[in-house]
Amino acid sequence: MPQLIDTGSATRTAASPDVLYFPGDAGYDEARRAWNLAVDQRPAAVALPATVDDVVASVDHARTVGLRVAVQGTGHGARHDLLDGTLLINTARMTGVEIDASARVATVAAGTIWIDVVDAAVEHGLTALHGSAQDVGVVGYSLGGGIGWLSRKHGLSASSVLSAEVVTANGEVVRADPEANPDLFWALRGGGGSFGVVTSVEIALYPVAEAFAGWLIWPMDRAGEVLAAWADWTRTVPEEVTSIGRMLQLPPIPEMPPALRGRQVVVIEAAYLGDEASGRELLRPLLDLEPEIDTFATVPARGLTELHQDPPAPVPAVSDGWMLDTLDAAAATAIVEAAAMDGTAPLLSLEIRHLDGALGRPDPNGGVLSHLEASYALYAVGAQMGPVTGDAIESRIGEVRAASAPWVSRSTYFNFADGDVDASDFYPSGAFGRLAAIRAELDPDTLFRARHTI
Repeated sequence: MPQLIDTGSATRTAASPDVLYFPGDAGYDEARRAWNLAVDQRPAAVALPATVDDVVASVDHARTVGLRVAVQGTGHGARHDLLDGTLLINTARMTGVEIDASARVATVAAGTIWIDVVDAAVEHGLTALHGSAQDVGVVGYSLGGGIGWLSRKHGLSASSVLSAEVVTANGEVVRADPEANPDLFWALRGGGGSFGVVTSVEIALYPVAEAFAGWLIWPMDRAGEVLAAWADWTRTVPEEVTSIGRMLQLPPIPEMPPALRGRQVVVIEAAYLGDEASGRELLRPLLDLEPEIDTFATVPARGLTELHQDPPAPVPAVSDGWMLDTLDAAAATAIVEAAAMDGTAPLLSLEIRHLDGALGRPDPNGGVLSHLEASYALYAVGAQMGPVTGDAIESRIGEVRAASAPWVSRSTYFNFADGDVDASDFYPSGAFGRLAAIRAELDPDTLFRARHTI
């Protein structure tokens, strides 16, 4: 047993790995910082591994001194209540992408973000099932499901994971794929980080070189009308179309185009895996509403990573999301009225994503989360800056949820649920019991903690 050194935290030992940072160490504050600046994480220690061996040493150290283990790449999904008595393994140093163009496979290290995968893949006429933000980590995003601009055609990102390298609770490095450790492989794809430290994944790539994509923009006072029309439109479009109905309060900053700076607008964002002529025809019902601005054009596959225009730098965000079984004019009106994004509301963005298509079909080769049972996902976010408080944002999100209650689905989506939820609500009926049994077998002492721990 390593000798404990009294540091006030009782977590450093004579055999502590060199990659560990403890409270008071130079580098601890930077290592513990999440992308979401509203979350002040204070773990008992932080590991910044550069290799798989570093991860093994960190897991062994935590188990030896009685700490639990949580894993984080970028910290987009960080939570306030996760890290007490916990060693945080920050995988930011473990980056890298290898492309096998003939097999259409990318091998991705644990801390890699989506833009690095897309940049490597597009050189071969390929792309990945990335999300809407360039700087989200591939592994965390995929373990929670993953919905993006190709999802209605190709399904959840979790189902594109072909294998994973995992450090288990006992410090063993294992491969998980359909033949090796198939139960672990099934659990990882949608089950999150409760089963081990994923140090790399192999993911499928897709032959997409370009898309017809862009925004249609109207003033906010037309939000109810536009979102109701968009909801009707979503029930007619092919799976090649993925779209979002969104309300935005744009800040009055120089980086914003003058036509949008400081305004409140309603936006339809969409990407169509087809040509411009047929894309324009598909858009006709929305174009008939005479948008003030139309940015649609044929863009290279890489351009889809910029379509949603997520913040380019960390922000103090307060957010939450849930799913809707359906969306109609009454639902759109109720959501618009509750959000009250008139220039005084604390929300910056409220988006509703159209699901269905491949996202709604069970994938027999998928993991525990092979599809989503609802037709729409709603996500609302505000920035805790200036006079806007976290309580005010949470209160307004609560009002939106209450107003949308008649349409809220029984199920919810792992990556959008930022509050406390029953983890069984993420999965189809009967799946959670098997998931919990796999967790109990792999990690009987519950070493690992996750954003939504199984």
